Amino acid sequence: MLLFGLAAFGLYSLRGPERISGVVVHFRALLLATALFGLLLSAAAMLCMAWAMSGVTDWNELLPHIEMMVFETDVGLSWSVRIAALLLATIAVALNRPAPTASLWLVTLSGAVALATLAWAGHGAMDEGQRRNWHFITDFMHLWAAGGWVGALAAFALLLRQAERRLSVLARTLTGFETVGAVIVVVISVTGVVNYLFIVGPRVDGLLDSTYGQLLALKVALFAAMLVFAALNRFHLTPLLEQARQTGEHRAAVNALRRSMVLELSVAVTILALVAWLGTLSPEMDY
Repeated sequence: MLLFGLAAFGLYSLRGPERISGVVVHFRALLLATALFGLLLSAAAMLCMAWAMSGVTDWNELLPHIEMMVFETDVGLSWSVRIAALLLATIAVALNRPAPTASLWLVTLSGAVALATLAWAGHGAMDEGQRRNWHFITDFMHLWAAGGWVGALAAFALLLRQAERRLSVLARTLTGFETVGAVIVVVISVTGVVNYLFIVGPRVDGLLDSTYGQLLALKVALFAAMLVFAALNRFHLTPLLEQARQTGEHRAAVNALRRSMVLELSVAVTILALVAWLGTLSPEMDY
């Protein structure tokens, strides 16, 4: 999500030379780190999945199971595509200084592909036929919108660390994010409802009796909290920053934005942890 979201932020929020690593955001270090970390996590995930499905612990016994999963299953195919996309992203990062816009486009596209492959580890993989295809498309859009939001939050947090030197860029990008942010919220909300209908169906009775339902309710409540923070940033803190920038007294406005961003990022991380947990559960599970 960070790989995709940070690179996309550089395209829709920054202009020309601002997209060069180090001018506003250190794209090379950040994107390279996220791509490499994604490769590491993907390798660990495949090992854990093969170990869980086979039940063996000896490496010599586990290796054939890994090969079978990688070459003979849909999950293995999606994993291979993810690895290829992340490797492409690491190569594209190196092009940032000579061709910053092209580099960010390549990273964004490869990040989008890598992020979409996570859908094969979700509930959509259990469906069949056209239902499976539509569920995957919904998952893709949900993941991309969430990645865009997480990446933007991370970018704003980075800008706020050096707000005094980047005040004009910070004010402009916060204002410019209004349209993108609105689209993200709409996509997340609509695809979230559609995913619920795919997974649970048009009912809510008894859902809170399961661990899945309780975690889902908590996730929705936290998402509502993020909307409150977003509204606070949009209608109060961003205008306050713009006013403060004109008067030169911007410290209080920047500190308020920093506090808001820390809270919003904390909520976002908690939601991602809940999503990881929800992906392992069935709505019918009852503990």
